[in-house]
Amino acid sequence: MDPELRRITERVRAAPGQGTALRIRGGSSKDFYGQSLQGEVLDVGPLRGIISYEPSELVVTVRAGTTLQELHCALAEKGQYLAFEPPCFASDATGVSAATCGGMVATGLSGPARASAGAVRDFVLGMTLLNGRAELLIFGGQVIKNVAGYDVSRLMVGAMGTLGVLTEISLKVLPRAPAEATLTCSGLSQQVALDLLHRWGGQPLPLNASCWLKKTSADAPRGHLYVRLRGAAAAVEAACPRMLSDLRTAGAEATRMDNAQAAPDWNACRDQTLRFFQAPAPELGLWRLSVPQTAPDLGLPFDTLIEWHGGQRWLWAPVSALGQLRHSAASVGGTATLFRAPTSTDVETNQRFSPLQSALGRIHKQLKHEFDPAGIFNPGRMYAEF
Repeated sequence: MDPELRRITERVRAAPGQGTALRIRGGSSKDFYGQSLQGEVLDVGPLRGIISYEPSELVVTVRAGTTLQELHCALAEKGQYLAFEPPCFASDATGVSAATCGGMVATGLSGPARASAGAVRDFVLGMTLLNGRAELLIFGGQVIKNVAGYDVSRLMVGAMGTLGVLTEISLKVLPRAPAEATLTCSGLSQQVALDLLHRWGGQPLPLNASCWLKKTSADAPRGHLYVRLRGAAAAVEAACPRMLSDLRTAGAEATRMDNAQAAPDWNACRDQTLRFFQAPAPELGLWRLSVPQTAPDLGLPFDTLIEWHGGQRWLWAPVSALGQLRHSAASVGGTATLFRAPTSTDVETNQRFSPLQSALGRIHKQLKHEFDPAGIFNPGRMYAEF
């Protein structure tokens, strides 16, 4: 057994008897996310490295502590990438990201292309997990067509490390698209932008990502829409004039951006380094509303950035707006999450995630008991009860 894996296994095996809770940590880039941080740190960062990579099979297997930067570089050499564009949040004041593949899967966060390319869970083929009994369990495999048994691997995506320690992960990767274009326009209201995205979503267009935001308060109530196309060169080139025409018909000034200029902006959107993601006031928190793409403008009086063709909406609002935001999201079949809490807020007294319905809550607790009977992994990270 790998020495680092042996160290982690022995720590997990001893924890129940010692009554010790363990806080699983890779690169610490997402420590801000979740209900609360409890327990002694279990560092999985040293458990790193690419175990196998078969470009012709579009499959890579990595240890959980492998950084996303390392994986991105290895894939780029072969003209491939993670199509769901996981964010690489900065881990410290230097702006350097130490985000890991394990953290990527544990949080289940995806970037701008998620609505078109799929989410993290759609690209997980298999994994190895260390459960609360210190048993090393293998789920899934290393092939794309794998339908044997329950898909437990995807159950771990977004579980926030509450069910066990991820040690190895197999992922599906994709070749980079041969062509890309970004269209931008100014002067569009939120509802007009949503209507356009909804219309384009029902057409055979290589629509890959979108972002609508107001750059300054002077833009109210209109903002800027950015749309990224990816796919075959012929498809992208045919779609650009058609979509630019739609934008101009809507009364907006529309242009096509240079790819060298657009790429850093999309990366900044992915990694939340755009100016929008800088807290406008210390008492405001960053809220994430997950709603159907067809949901209308919710009329919320807060600074807003919209991604995923309308499906993901970021807002800066005080914690006191929790009821208003969750009611608005629920009214269209969505949820509201306090993604980044204000620095002055005690996160343990506020529900960061939308409450679970009773039946779903029972399922969560039962799963937690099966994988982690002593409750040692990341207690309270998702909900106070488990």
